[in-house]
Amino acid sequence: QLQASGGGLVQPGGSLRLSCAASASDRTLRNYAMAWFRQAPGKERTFVAIITWDLATYYGDSVKGRFTISRDNAKNAVYLQMGRLKTEDTAVYYCASAEFIHINRVNRASEYDYWGQGTLVTVSS
Repeated sequence: QLQASGGGLVQPGGSLRLSCAASASDRTLRNYAMAWFRQAPGKERTFVAIITWDLATYYGDSVKGRFTISRDNAKNAVYLQMGRLKTEDTAVYYCASAEFIHINRVNRASEYDYWGQGTLVTVSS
């Protein structure tokens, strides 16, 4: 089971770090590709970023240069460092894992096996 946390209210231009962890008794995340998606009110869930088991990273166009995904296998956790936040970044952010995924399909939610419960990020002045 994945647990996402770290959401909250932040002003435009600010920063926030999201965390996604699996419980110690749960499976290890080190062998999985881990991703973040987000879903704004009334919109579809969209791809934000992914980090593979061998630390390759890919980002959605709207967050490139502002967000950074990382992982700490020792802590069984994945992080999303968000900077220069914009009001359009407001959404519920979900972490997800995939044991096998093709690089051309990383932006497809259907490719992921497990999902966290989501954490709300609100960017507003």
